[in-house]
Amino acid sequence: MTGAASPTFADGKDPEALRTIGEVAKALDIRQHVLRYWEEQFPMLSPLKRSGGRRYYRAADIALVERIDQLVHREGYTLKGAKKALLGKAEPAPSLPVPTAQPVSAGTALASQFAYRARLIALRTTLVNALHEA
Repeated sequence: MTGAASPTFADGKDPEALRTIGEVAKALDIRQHVLRYWEEQFPMLSPLKRSGGRRYYRAADIALVERIDQLVHREGYTLKGAKKALLGKAEPAPSLPVPTAQPVSAGTALASQFAYRARLIALRTTLVNALHEA
C-alpha cells in the first residue's frame, strides 16, 4: 500500500494525519457500517482504536480501504476473493461464459464477456446500495 492519503481529502490536514471513520466514510463515499464490517472481514485493515472505541485511520489504512472498494465494487470480487487478492493468493476475477449458438470471433466473445460482466457489476452495485439505504 502507498503511504500517502487519498487526494479526496480537501480538509487542509497533513496527508499523513489520522482520519476518523466519519471523515474516511464521507471522502470515499462508503458508509461507516461497511467500513466496520470490512475491518472484521479483512484482518489487515486495522485502524487505530482509542478510548471509547474511536477509530482513527492512517494513510495506509485509507489506501487499503480504497483498494478493497475497487476490488469489490468495480472489479466484481467477492469479499473472500478480495481478501485472497490482497494476500496475493487470488485467482483473477471470474469471467462470465458467453452464451452463443454460433461460432464467434475472439474479439466478439471478449466484448460480450465484458458487456455481461459490466451489467452484472452494475446490478450488484445497485443491489448493494439498495441494501445500505434500507
